[in-house]
Amino acid sequence: MADLDDLRDGNDFGLDKPVEQGGFYMKGCDNNSWGFKDRLSRIFRPDTGRSVMLAFDHGFIMGPTSGVERIDLSILPLAPHADCLMAARGVIKACIPPTYNKPICLRSDAGTSILTELNHNVTMDVQNAVALNASAMAIMLAIGDPATEAKTIANLYNLVDEAEKFGMPVMGVTAVGKDMARDARYFGLASRICAENGASIVKTYYTEGFENVVACCPVPIVIAGGKKLPELEALELCYKAIQCGAAGVDMGRNVFQSEDPVAMIQAVGGVVHDGLSPEEGFQKFNDLKSR
Repeated sequence: MADLDDLRDGNDFGLDKPVEQGGFYMKGCDNNSWGFKDRLSRIFRPDTGRSVMLAFDHGFIMGPTSGVERIDLSILPLAPHADCLMAARGVIKACIPPTYNKPICLRSDAGTSILTELNHNVTMDVQNAVALNASAMAIMLAIGDPATEAKTIANLYNLVDEAEKFGMPVMGVTAVGKDMARDARYFGLASRICAENGASIVKTYYTEGFENVVACCPVPIVIAGGKKLPELEALELCYKAIQCGAAGVDMGRNVFQSEDPVAMIQAVGGVVHDGLSPEEGFQKFNDLKSR
């Protein structure tokens, strides 16, 4: 066991030394199976190595929150502009036409809601995800929460054991409780724990010093959008994360709660894939909004 009396913050992140890649274009994924790489290449565009993921799994704990009351009206118009859709299986089966042919990052844990204490979850059987043709499975990790940390880490560990039999990537989603600091030290810790326990993608939050969070995580990181921001601020968030080395964004409310969600997701795509600055992305948003 590590000596807890002599914990030292990392300070040598090798930011001037890019990670050496082998035959596959995504960080830390060279030694996985062909099927795993095929699934990952559906999520992350091979030409950019990045992804605009559209998250609308909020209902699995929040119910019909603003922007996802009617998936057919709010999300379907956005789907063609997303690289990957992240949602729970009930909504995927009921609302997303299979003819859309979009990769799915499947929310794969459930158990509690916003009315009780979150993250007391169980996980889905991997074969159900395979039956839905999912490209990845996503589960929550509550690092630093005394009540649920051990259970959520065990959920990830056990899910990866089963997912690897099917070449299925698993995304670890870092939860942030009300008593947890939103800083690079915490997100670096949480992201690294996800990766060390087998997550092949990590979803976390942008913060000051995010380049260190990315550098110390050996697998791709995508950022969560979090609460709704003004459009320019949301595009600045995307831009800063990409500049720090993030492999993409997994946004929900900053897209589907925008004043023009279709324009917003295309502006996000411009920042993530086309190298637009936040201001250029905002101009694209306004140009598309005016049509």
